[in-house]
Amino acid sequence: MGDLFLVRHGETEWSRSGRHTGSTDVPLTEHGREEARRLVPLIRSHRIGAAFVSPLQRARETAELIGLHEARVDVDLREWDYGGYEGVTTVEIRRGRPGWFLFTDGVTPGPPEHPGETPDQVGERADRMLARADAALGSTEGAVVLVAHGHFLRVLTARRLGLPASAGALFQLATGTVCRLSTEHERPVIAGWNLRPGP
Repeated sequence: MGDLFLVRHGETEWSRSGRHTGSTDVPLTEHGREEARRLVPLIRSHRIGAAFVSPLQRARETAELIGLHEARVDVDLREWDYGGYEGVTTVEIRRGRPGWFLFTDGVTPGPPEHPGETPDQVGERADRMLARADAALGSTEGAVVLVAHGHFLRVLTARRLGLPASAGALFQLATGTVCRLSTEHERPVIAGWNLRPGP
């Protein structure tokens, strides 16, 4: 089987300010577009068999900028549903909820259309996405690329490694980076993390 490449979208105004950005469809900043463009050599240096992208514009634009024009939109790649914490920073949340931590405490309920997700619910989506990625890896030659969001991709990495969704807390993930999940002796491993081309 080939490798699984994870691409976190480039910077947005909300990611720069630390606001939790789940369903809010904010665009990339110009810096975020440049972050994405700089990833082209990392992607082009591998044979890509299939690519999947979140439906949100920050991920779709990143996929386009790195040359993944045929990436399939998959709703399971959307970011964590932050419920009542959408658009709120961790500092603001902790004013009323000291010690709050997303990966263990989850979110407060939001409106009916975005009620919020628990870590395990995000993990279930990640498991479904991994099953589709594995099917693609088994039916095509080359790697599979997933273009999505920071917190979701951290949970997906934990699940790939056989860890609980809450273990996504261990994998800090910057905007505009590539991560490579591979295997060693038939076991899943992290082969590269927060990769960017050199200066």
